[in-house]
Amino acid sequence: MATPEKDLETTFNEKGELISPVLPAGVKNFLIDIDGTVCDDIPNEEPERMSTCLPYPDALRIVNKWYEDGHIITFFTSRTEEHREITEEWLNRHNFKYHGMLMGKPRGGNYHWIDNHIVKATRFKGKFTDLIVKNRDVEVFND
Repeated sequence: MATPEKDLETTFNEKGELISPVLPAGVKNFLIDIDGTVCDDIPNEEPERMSTCLPYPDALRIVNKWYEDGHIITFFTSRTEEHREITEEWLNRHNFKYHGMLMGKPRGGNYHWIDNHIVKATRFKGKFTDLIVKNRDVEVFND
């Protein structure tokens, strides 16, 4: 379930040197948390609960819609590698469509992601819907 490498576009910097490829215009690369976002918040310390929780119906519907719309879906979770098998089984049993899963996201929240690519952060507050555009203040590097 890897990212479709064939869809990446080759890019070059101003000196004509090859740089990291980008997705085609309009395609989004969604990194989606699991616990507390697509299902109840289950800590790594209680893995027995991972197999019995149910997905949030709106999350399942919207994530699968984004997948069908051609976007890249990667689950990015604080669950550890020892929980990969039960997590993949849970996602597949509930019919989530996705391309990959990254384990071991740092725990504790208050994330500040620094990247050379555009990053858009959306905080989940209890309901998955289609995304809309709103202007907000953000922290940025000083020019």
